[in-house]
Amino acid sequence: MSRLLQTGLNAGKEPLVKVVGGEGVRFILDDGRKVIDGSTTGGPLGHRHPDMVEALHKAAETPVINEGWFWAEREQAADDLIDIAFAGEGKWVGAVRFFLSGSEANDLALTLSQAMTGRTALATRERAYHGMAGLARQMTVQPHWHGGLAIQGGGTRPVPNPVPVRVIPAPLNAKYGVIDDKRPLAERLKRVEATLSDTAATLIDYTQGGIYYDAAYQDFVAKAARQAGSLWIADEVVTGLGRSGRWFAFQGGKERPDMVTLGKCLAGGASPAGAVVLSQDLVDELKDKSWQTYSTFRAHPVAVACIRAYLRVVKRDDLLARSRVMAEKLEKGLIAIAQRHPSVARVDGFGLHWTIELHGPDWRDWYADTIEPPIASRVAARALEAGVMIGTSGEETSLFLCPPMVTSDREIEELLRALDHGLDLADEEHARAAG
Repeated sequence: MSRLLQTGLNAGKEPLVKVVGGEGVRFILDDGRKVIDGSTTGGPLGHRHPDMVEALHKAAETPVINEGWFWAEREQAADDLIDIAFAGEGKWVGAVRFFLSGSEANDLALTLSQAMTGRTALATRERAYHGMAGLARQMTVQPHWHGGLAIQGGGTRPVPNPVPVRVIPAPLNAKYGVIDDKRPLAERLKRVEATLSDTAATLIDYTQGGIYYDAAYQDFVAKAARQAGSLWIADEVVTGLGRSGRWFAFQGGKERPDMVTLGKCLAGGASPAGAVVLSQDLVDELKDKSWQTYSTFRAHPVAVACIRAYLRVVKRDDLLARSRVMAEKLEKGLIAIAQRHPSVARVDGFGLHWTIELHGPDWRDWYADTIEPPIASRVAARALEAGVMIGTSGEETSLFLCPPMVTSDREIEELLRALDHGLDLADEEHARAAG
């Protein structure tokens, strides 16, 4: 019996797989199978990428130095991030602070907003996920990720939230499927500025809960936040540094954030890492002030080496262009699959992050408080039979695809075939429910 206290993205009692290794875009399982890692938000270069392995080897020879001491390599990593990833963004970008994860980056960005504005309340959008630490957890409003207890067999004990969190309407988009609310954006969001009027920050992510949004939504919310005196934080933990087909998802719109939070892709999947990038305006406001937060292992030599290596690889191998090519193949393939499967309610996404939402119970009532694996987990298990691991974000009816940026065309085709195979199971259950 394992003594490791576990959780999992595929809800249910037993783990779907046991991973013992990885190579390229594939996991190696304990039964010897090599399966495509089809939902790796934290592994943009797959597994054992040679540049990342080399960076790790070199980092092992560097000093163990905390963020309280000057270290030239850390300074260079900040310059690389701004010079490479934010190239062409003009003078609005100011400075970067590194953190241990995307969750910590969101938490500390929010506390900085509270300190700078003197306000306590915070805002996000429906179905948001921002992490599992501090204020980031409190801003995670997907019901099943409340950080408390889901009691298998029925019931839930969420963690009380001491900070007021305002929730604004989410965007409504789909590449395939029906959208219930057809009202114009301005009508759906007409009360947003009033909602944000007492908030320190408005933290918006780009993919969570299978909700993706375009430039119009981003720019509308950004302007409303600015008018309300609420700092706009773009949560690019999932989408930043290439996943969206651009360096950042916010680049699809005209407005620019007060802060950008980063994680996951930042260190190429070879090390945990996070960052908060501040606008030059905020940096100017911090003149003669010190941001009083400190950690022993932030910007650890291993993380710094991996950050620098990842930025070099993306630029050298033109992986942003590759992401866009793959996105076109995924969109075309997913829509064709959805048209064949009546169990699919909606498909949406961009770049290398896509969601397939099945017909079923409303997500607002899902707390993962069940022993039996839900339909999304069972579809994922069936797709595994065809050689691909697909994620579910722990939800009852949502699957997501997020392949590495180095996935080949042939591997994309394998991924789509496995999903097609898995959805046969969902169709059977959908037909029974309809009957």
